[in-house]
Amino acid sequence: MTTSTTTAPENRVKQLIGNIRNLPTPPIVFEQIQKVLNEPDTSVGDVGKILSEDPAMSVKVLKLTNSVFYGLQREVDSVKHAVMIIGLEAVKNLVLSASVLNMFKADQSNKDFHEEFWRHSLSTAFASRIVAQRFQAGKVFNPDPAFSLGLLHDIGKMIVCCFMPTEFKSIQDKLQGDPGASEIEVEESILGFSHCQIGKELTAQWKLPVRMADAIGYHHNPKEPNDSQDFAYLLCLADYVAHVSTMDENQGSSKVEPAEGVMAFFGLDDNDIDSLKANLIEEYTKADTFMRIAGIT
Repeated sequence: MTTSTTTAPENRVKQLIGNIRNLPTPPIVFEQIQKVLNEPDTSVGDVGKILSEDPAMSVKVLKLTNSVFYGLQREVDSVKHAVMIIGLEAVKNLVLSASVLNMFKADQSNKDFHEEFWRHSLSTAFASRIVAQRFQAGKVFNPDPAFSLGLLHDIGKMIVCCFMPTEFKSIQDKLQGDPGASEIEVEESILGFSHCQIGKELTAQWKLPVRMADAIGYHHNPKEPNDSQDFAYLLCLADYVAHVSTMDENQGSSKVEPAEGVMAFFGLDDNDIDSLKANLIEEYTKADTFMRIAGIT
């Protein structure tokens, strides 16, 4: 009985993702880079060559590399140089981030949601990078995949918005009618599963690492057993910091509470959260290039 109860929502999510026509997928260049990075003898030239075959993506990678996001002392003028300066893993995650920002396009009916969604997603991405860079309790997180995870953490909501418009409207109407309602509970009551489960399955379909899929799938309940290598805790904290930052004050963020166990996991108190918020507000000024790629500004 327990097994069937556990797997039923997962099966429904798999069926949902499988039935979506024209489901956005990362471009071939991302798949090629991911493939060569799994090979032990991969070189800077290999990744640079792959990127050079996609001029549009090359331009985006160069723009992001030269933006204040990295704060480089001199301008990078080639993708090969970009790979040498910021590293293979960083370039892969820049390609993923740029790709995701272009996969989902708004129309007049959901334009406001798209803008709010990407602003929060970028805020969480920057918060994830900050937490990864600052964590001092013996656990090491890579800031590059942390940023991509922050950007992707709510991607399940975008699937509902773009491909399940009737259910999306029902969820939004219910949340607007009861601002204190749990978003997860509302989603489960209407869909039978949550945006976290959709995001986990989507990232698995995209063949991203298991740790990324589980981080997204468990970012609202990181204490549950998962294979995120503690990235679920990082994502949960980053999501919380993004929500309570001054950028989201008009959205009732003061009512948001961190998931159970997250503060203790990182050994944080309220003063630490204030410090993280201040860092995020400063870092978020670097988001302009990402916002333009997403068509938000």
